[in-house]
Amino acid sequence: MTEVTIPDIGDAEEVEVIEICVSPGDAVAENDALIVIESDKASMEVPSPFAGTVSEVLVALSDRVNAGDAIVRLEGAPSETTAAAAAHTPDEPTPIAQADAPQEPPTAPQAPSETPQAPSATPQPDPAPPPTASAANVYAGPAVRRLAREMGVALREVQGTGAGGRIVKDDVKAFVKQALTAPRTPAAQLQPVEAIDFSRFGDIEIVPLTRIRQRGAANLHRSWQHVVHVTAHDDADVSDLEAFRTSLREEAQSRNVKLTPLPFIVKACIHAMRQHPRFNASLDPTVTALVCKRYYHIGIAVDTEEGLVVPVVRDADKLGLFDLAEKIATLSQAAREGKLRPDDLQGGSFTISSLGAIGGTGFTPIVNAPEVAILGVARLDVRPVWDGAAFRPRKMLPLSLSYDHRAINGAEAGRFMAGLVATLADIRRLAL
Repeated sequence: MTEVTIPDIGDAEEVEVIEICVSPGDAVAENDALIVIESDKASMEVPSPFAGTVSEVLVALSDRVNAGDAIVRLEGAPSETTAAAAAHTPDEPTPIAQADAPQEPPTAPQAPSETPQAPSATPQPDPAPPPTASAANVYAGPAVRRLAREMGVALREVQGTGAGGRIVKDDVKAFVKQALTAPRTPAAQLQPVEAIDFSRFGDIEIVPLTRIRQRGAANLHRSWQHVVHVTAHDDADVSDLEAFRTSLREEAQSRNVKLTPLPFIVKACIHAMRQHPRFNASLDPTVTALVCKRYYHIGIAVDTEEGLVVPVVRDADKLGLFDLAEKIATLSQAAREGKLRPDDLQGGSFTISSLGAIGGTGFTPIVNAPEVAILGVARLDVRPVWDGAAFRPRKMLPLSLSYDHRAINGAEAGRFMAGLVATLADIRRLAL
């Protein structure tokens, strides 16, 4: 008899059991769903690691579970590999390279944690506790790293009190407590929003935010506090692009793919990022260096009933237009059905938020930190444009580029936007 445990689910913890797919006595095949869990970002099935019979279900609906927790007992004959995997406890910490380096939240993007938040500024007590590990070798588990990120703590500055110098949650909390008790200027204090009893004015209804909306609100708030936002606006003449896209309609249908403008925009952004690498980077936590990325993982903001999520198209530069369109459609559908995997929501280096037909004439998207830029796409419109001799009807696409002014200056943003607009106006530039 083997206990099946929750697998490694990234930095998520205390995830909720929202569905139990089996009962004692049920026969299951390898990879059959045992339970469904929901984190702040997405829901996922936990599959059976081997074929067998369910002896006992160890969890109930609404239970909170973590990686390594046992969920069912199975009778069967697992291989040595699957048995070892089922018995493995992912929370056992190992030395992690760059454990406190910037990591992507989902979302814009991307979704609030239920862990209490520290003040907007990263805690910097004076004097700081002596570090116990270099940035290349921080000894802490996934749950501790997540807590540190949410509280704005650089783990390299935390004194570990666990076995072998391991950093535990209490160490992070003690670090934050010391930072909060350090002298601060009144200007650094944020005044709380006044609590109002709206029922004094009439009937009200309290509608709890979904976990995804809660986490999204916290991430957006954190990005707004930490990122120095500037937004540049421009219009791209996509008349020729739209004519080319229309000419591909039959080929797209034969591939069972809907070819929207979005894959072209993704390709154009990657082209511009290659010309301007600062847009494919993140700031080092000390804000003294840029972490330049050699990969192009593009986040696509998707509106769902549960809230906004940002699945990531990995290595988008290696995909053709039809493959890119198919990947975007697959991730968007998985997002709406709550079937995204944790890996689908991590690793983005640049985000595109397209409002399509409902997009209006422009907006100011919030940077999906630790990325340094995000492109907002509004509603395509036909307008009269002067060509030097007469006004001609042209299809114009409003674009809004928000960027972190600490990493990118106005001239750099202007050049990026000019290159992006030129590429969208003449898609042949992608071949250059």
